[in-house]
Amino acid sequence: MASFSAQIRIITVPWLFLAIIVGSLCAIDEVNGSIVEAHQREFDYFALALQWPGTYCRRTRYCCSSNACCRGSNAPAEFTIHGLWPDYNDGTYPSCCSRSDFDPKEISTLTEALEQYWPSLSCGSSSTCHGTRGSFWAHEVEKHGTCSFPVIRDEYNYFLTGLNVYFKYNVTKVLNEAGYFPSNREKYPLGGIISAIENAFHTSPQVICSHGAVEEIRLCFYKDFEPRDCAVGSDIKIDMVTSRKSCPRYVSLPLHVSSESGGPQGWFADDNEAL
Repeated sequence: MASFSAQIRIITVPWLFLAIIVGSLCAIDEVNGSIVEAHQREFDYFALALQWPGTYCRRTRYCCSSNACCRGSNAPAEFTIHGLWPDYNDGTYPSCCSRSDFDPKEISTLTEALEQYWPSLSCGSSSTCHGTRGSFWAHEVEKHGTCSFPVIRDEYNYFLTGLNVYFKYNVTKVLNEAGYFPSNREKYPLGGIISAIENAFHTSPQVICSHGAVEEIRLCFYKDFEPRDCAVGSDIKIDMVTSRKSCPRYVSLPLHVSSESGGPQGWFADDNEAL
């Protein structure tokens, strides 16, 4: 944009107004039907979003090879990664910060680990930053990974960093050690779940629920990946425990029972996912 600014200085006044308009258009981009800033300020912190498969997989009505919920006995039974997200302290976040396209070849050595710990839990293809449809991983790296600069500079390190942080801060292990196990009968105190994580990692997480079941737990980190509270403000953590808009006081960690044959769900081909 520096060269464009230089051109503005030498053109005549009638063209200056047009040049300003064109410059403004260059500062925005259309992504998935909405307008976003092409040049966004640097993020403030990272959020590692972890999804509970027992809750997510209850939505599965049809099976496909890309949906980890349909792996039978190999379906995930612990928290898996949803994404590593750069966020702002004001509750907003940057997205689609560059025109980089996802290249599966770049992460070929990580594919096995990603399939196990960062899998897709649905059959529908995800939107990308270019108005098209793509894989779950393409969505995550294009929407969020491109905004991780300058801490994370490329696709490979985005996924590698996410995996390393996930392994270091093992939420499933912490909850199991505190007596919280997957169950379709038990309900657990939300405050107890939050306290277990706080005691282990010295940080307050964010808990997202769906119909009384834990759907996601998010851990937050400074840019050097030291833990920090996800809550911004003294009342937010209390609201996460008591607010009806978030989670009830007692929540479940539902156990997912998968069927390799799809059972009542049935199967359909991956190439029909772009709906």
